[in-house]
Amino acid sequence: MKLEQPSPEVVAIVTDIEGTTSDIAFVHEVLFPYAQQQLPLWIRRHADDPDVAALLDDVRAEAGEPRADTERVIAILAQWMDADRKATPLKTLQGRVWQQGYESGDFTGHVYPDAVAALQAWSDDRRALFVYSSGSVPAQKLLFGYSDHGDLTGLFSGYFDTGIGPKKAIASYRAIAETLGEAPEQLLFLSDVGDELDAAAAAGWQTCWVARSDDTRDKAALNETHPVVASFDDIELV
Repeated sequence: MKLEQPSPEVVAIVTDIEGTTSDIAFVHEVLFPYAQQQLPLWIRRHADDPDVAALLDDVRAEAGEPRADTERVIAILAQWMDADRKATPLKTLQGRVWQQGYESGDFTGHVYPDAVAALQAWSDDRRALFVYSSGSVPAQKLLFGYSDHGDLTGLFSGYFDTGIGPKKAIASYRAIAETLGEAPEQLLFLSDVGDELDAAAAAGWQTCWVARSDDTRDKAALNETHPVVASFDDIELV
């Protein structure tokens, strides 16, 4: 189906990554396993770097274990990764490790061809593009900077992560709109997660549910709030 946006005109588009612009399998079968394998050694090598030490202190604080040694912090991070916890210090450390993988050519960032084509067209149409993902901003830039389609970072005007707030919280979308200086009703959020879309809609945004998988389509079919598309090809901004 086509997503025909009513007035007011969409001036900026904010997109999720995992399951939306990029295959969820890339995250779970490439990025996460790489971080699980490489993060312990990377932390041991860089634990004394001031910025890394500060992140490890953030882990200790969030875990409620201020006296945890480095090995205990590594164990906490492993537990968080197993639970897919959206902890900001974990996401930041994962991003540092993924940088190593991207730069060494161990993998490239997956982005669907239809997403690339639509993002380019919207950019050419002078619509501002932004990313909002649970992955850290540096990790977002790496995925698009080292994508299967080359460096796509030039398409985006900015990036948001959980530093601005949880993705299922209405306040996060209000904060993004305030940061962008745009009226919420002129912003469009793309995601494959209903709770995120619900939060954006409650903040006054326009929304679109990108349902690429059978499971996501089944969930999307039950909703009566958000337009549903199978790919970016089906999104038509009027």
